[in-house]
Amino acid sequence: MADPSSYRPKPGEIPDSPGVYRFRDEHRRVIYVGKAKSLRQRLANYFQDLANLHPRTRTMVTTAASVEWTVVSTEVEALQLEYSWIKEFDPRFNVKYRDDKSYPYLAVTMNEEFPRVQVMRGHKKKGVRYFGPYGHAWAIRDTVDLLLRVFPVRTCSAGVFKNAARTGRPCLLGYIGKCSAPCVGRISAEDHRELAGEFCDFMAGRTGTYLRRLERQMMEAAEEMEYERAARLRDDIEALKKAMEKNAVVLADATDADLIAVAEDELEAALQIFHVRGGRVRGQRGWVTDKVEEVTTGALVEHALQQLYGEEKGDAVPKEVLVPALPEPVEPVQDWLTGRRGSNVSLRIPQRGDKKALMETVQRNAQQALALHKTKRASDLTTRSRALEEIADALDLDSAPLRIECYDISHLQGEDVVASMVVFEDGLQRKSEYRRFQIKGFEGQDDVRSMHEVITRRFKRYLADKEKTGEWVDEDGENGLKDEDGRPRKFAYPPQLVVVDGGRPQVAAAKRALDELGIDDIAVCGLAKRLEEVWLPHDDDPVVLPRTSEGLYLLQRVRDEAHRFAITYQRAKRAKRFRAGPLDDVPGLGDTRKQALIKHFGSVKKLRSATIDQIQEVPGIGRKTAETIAAAFARAAPAAPAVNTATGEIIEDEEPDTTGGSSGEPVTAGALDERRGQER
Repeated sequence: MADPSSYRPKPGEIPDSPGVYRFRDEHRRVIYVGKAKSLRQRLANYFQDLANLHPRTRTMVTTAASVEWTVVSTEVEALQLEYSWIKEFDPRFNVKYRDDKSYPYLAVTMNEEFPRVQVMRGHKKKGVRYFGPYGHAWAIRDTVDLLLRVFPVRTCSAGVFKNAARTGRPCLLGYIGKCSAPCVGRISAEDHRELAGEFCDFMAGRTGTYLRRLERQMMEAAEEMEYERAARLRDDIEALKKAMEKNAVVLADATDADLIAVAEDELEAALQIFHVRGGRVRGQRGWVTDKVEEVTTGALVEHALQQLYGEEKGDAVPKEVLVPALPEPVEPVQDWLTGRRGSNVSLRIPQRGDKKALMETVQRNAQQALALHKTKRASDLTTRSRALEEIADALDLDSAPLRIECYDISHLQGEDVVASMVVFEDGLQRKSEYRRFQIKGFEGQDDVRSMHEVITRRFKRYLADKEKTGEWVDEDGENGLKDEDGRPRKFAYPPQLVVVDGGRPQVAAAKRALDELGIDDIAVCGLAKRLEEVWLPHDDDPVVLPRTSEGLYLLQRVRDEAHRFAITYQRAKRAKRFRAGPLDDVPGLGDTRKQALIKHFGSVKKLRSATIDQIQEVPGIGRKTAETIAAAFARAAPAAPAVNTATGEIIEDEEPDTTGGSSGEPVTAGALDERRGQER
């Protein structure tokens, strides 16, 4: 635990101007990012009597080992820089809202020649129109199914589309009238794009135009006694009205607005956001966060606005944002939103009427979300804390191991020997820190030697980075935890505990590797699969944790995750080796030209029997390359035929090989099961 007075800036060093500041721990890892109208006044609040600080703020300043700041011209610049740094460094003490799910959107891929309507999650892509988010994917599919009667836009995948174009037959939706079948030329690309645009207009709330047009067409058909066509139009109108009923009108003035409500207690806060477009609720989402410092409701709203609109531009930022409390000061945030949208944005608290009533509904949703979250998470938080404490007690550690790294070795009868490193922080997986290794120092099966090599390589990198950056700061005073290209260094942070998958020999190898590197402040243990015993270096007897121990359960999770990650990598390497063929030996022949060859001939077998002149017919293949390919096949032994073990039939290699090479040896189901049984 650090004393904040040990790194407190000298009086007069801190400028009295807007800026953004960063607290770093002893390893130069950014643990908190903040902004201030006056850096001097804001930072002074952190360096007061610890008894006067909020408990979580006190934890932050005692975890930190240094503070630095950057001066900016305006508060809007400070807001932008704060958001960028939070996104870049992911500080553990900052307010970070966690989605309880990855919300699905209804997306229209207007960036394609034939736009497609589909469900999308994750990051938004340029040129794609998004509507939502929705609470469930089935809600999107129900809405799309109704609208396809009127707007028969393509919904199929690229593979289905290409197959239909190749065969000249559309899919089922094309036959039943729910797709205009651009794949077979029933509609031109321009007309289909116009149809997709009408679909987007309807989803954006401009519904009256289409309903009136359909009603007029229905009346005209009835007057001309085309009753079947009139009946179809009547059904189309009913489908549109049914789709509209799914989003009832909540604001009569057809407002585009986002409503944000906050429910909080001393430790956590829950947010609910309703996205209203054209007066209708078009999407809803919820976030939950730990309050890692004493923050006001206005500050929580400000962080929510950063996360909501930090990557958005244009119409994705609505004209009006209604909140329960305004950030202090409000002008920089409002100016920032206006800049993101490109036109004026109103940020305010609703006072009366329909908007206030809707805000009360959003508030009730937030309160229910917080209550549900606390029911789910309370035991989880308690359990993880208890598990770390039990591990610390069992291994006689000075403190709970907040960062645990686990290593496992995987191979198949001594071939394709690989290792994995998985990381758990605060009892949770941190997949971005996972690493994998190929054993390079020797060949064959030797788990102990492999473990020694992996631990040595990992911590040599750690020591080299530390020495190179000079106590984690480079010559320019910048973050030494990054490579020259700006990416985080792979092995920058040391763990408090190293866990190896195995017993006493593996633990001894890991400890010996650390000792040889002069590292004596990292604990090591091993978890043996047979009896789930915990082995420590230099102890003749294992530590046996109770079967009901949360600490043992956490170690098992860490060990099993390392095993899963290792064996996944090992199987991928083995599969790649099995797929290797003569084409892999041709210098300068990349994946693109390999695929072109297989596509042209249909299979490796036909390519093998082709002449040099025939190979030269493939686009991108010259005379010299064709001769090299033919020579490579001549040198390679013919593959053994695959045999159907049930019938004894020899299976001919007539199927297209999309991998660009032959397997060399058939792999039957029985052989595959046998290999998996030999893996570890």
